[in-house]
This record gives sequence, C-alpha cells and structure tokens, in this order.
Amino acid sequence: MTLGIRSFVALGDSFTEGLDDPAADHSGYRGWADRFAQRLAGQQPGLRYANLAVRGKLLGEVAGEQIPRAIAMGPDLVSIAAGGNDLLRPRTDPDQLAEIFDEAVRTLLLSGCRVLIFAGFDPRFPVLRLIRGKAAAYNMHLRGIADRYQCDVVDMWSMSVLHDPRAWSADRLHLAPDGHRRVALRACEVMGVPADEDWREPWPAAGATASRYAAWLAARRMDARWARVHAAPWVSRRLRGASSGDGVEPKRPELLPLHQ
Repeated sequence: MTLGIRSFVALGDSFTEGLDDPAADHSGYRGWADRFAQRLAGQQPGLRYANLAVRGKLLGEVAGEQIPRAIAMGPDLVSIAAGGNDLLRPRTDPDQLAEIFDEAVRTLLLSGCRVLIFAGFDPRFPVLRLIRGKAAAYNMHLRGIADRYQCDVVDMWSMSVLHDPRAWSADRLHLAPDGHRRVALRACEVMGVPADEDWREPWPAAGATASRYAAWLAARRMDARWARVHAAPWVSRRLRGASSGDGVEPKRPELLPLHQ
C-alpha cells in the first residue's frame, strides 16, 4: 500500500505537531507524525517529509493556511487531523465543522494527493466528557467523509488502549510519548507500513491499588491540579482571544528528505 509514497506532509494542530512527546535532543517535539515518517522512510528511502501542524489551530485555519502550502509542495500523501480545538468551544456545531472538513479533503484530493484522515479519540477525562457527544457526532462525519472519498482513516475512537491515563500527558489533551508511539503504529497498520510492534499491546500491570476512598481522593487532587495548571490558562487565553499557537511556526515547513 505504501508503494509510490515518496513524500508526506502532515497537517493539523498540536496533536500532529507532537505535543507532549519531546524529541531525544530536546530540540522540540517528535509526535506520531515524525514516528510514522521514520517508519515509512524505512520502506521508502529518500522519503521527503514536511509537518505544517501548529498547536492551537482551528479547522478553518488548517484549511486556509496549511492546505494551500501542502498542495504547492505536490506531496504523494497528506494527513489531516483537525477540529479538536473547535469542539472545545461551546458553540461549535459538529455538523457545520464536518462541512469544512469535507471541503478540505475534497480540495486535497483534487490536487492529486492521497489523504489520510484522523478521527479523534474518545474524551473520557472529567470535564472533557462534556464534549463527548459532539466529538462522537463529528467522528461519525469524518468516517463518512473517508468512505465517500475512499480515503484511508485512522480511527482513534476505537483505540481502547488510549483509554488508559498513561497514554496521556498531565494536561489530558495531548498524548504522552507512548500514546504517540501507539498512534504511529496504528497509522502504519492503516497504510500498510511494516512494524515490529503492536499498538494493541496491553499496558504493564499497575501496582498495588489503594483503597477506594484513597483512590478517589487522589483522583480529585489530580483534577484540582489539572484545573489550576492546565484548564485555567486555557480559559484565560480564550477570554483574551489568544492561542497557544500565536507566534509558533511549523517545525518542518519545507518538504525535505527525512534523513540528510
């Protein structure tokens, strides 16, 4: 299935930029897309790779800013994962959001590239559960779009391995390194890229469990810390009309060989 994929461009927000999966040299973030590109390059020597994703981007911004740049590069494969930041906003209509996504995919396909769609994960943490219905409706649209245009799709909602808190970083919005690794392996499976690991591999057994009350108390303390350290700054940015991506440039803006 990977035959003929000599160039790959990744589009989206913080998920595809790679937060919170630090690069080994601490120069930035790695993430599922870098990991997938690395494995794809093992099958396609000389693979060229660009990553235009920027944290905080809304779907309309991905469509308006990143898609024209990707099309200009003429890649063989483009991945698009976007809409999660929109769903966090109270008034977002998943049906209208899907219309934007549909047009974005159609535009990419008309340029002649292959499109890999990502359907979002199942939000199960406290507070995030409030958008679960909208997220489910949006994902149904994304799967429908993938069917309509015969696109490849990575359905993260069905990845039960991501239900484990260890798949996520402390902010509960971004994958931890092992979460990114598993998503990259899932993408490999969808695209037919050989991998010597299985994304379904069970997590290591947890240690001795505390009493039910102690576990509940620890969870509430984590919730309080999350609200103070992560949720409050997010709300503050919304009130100020600011974004975590303001002033941030794509980490791989040019379509260049992965290994130079």
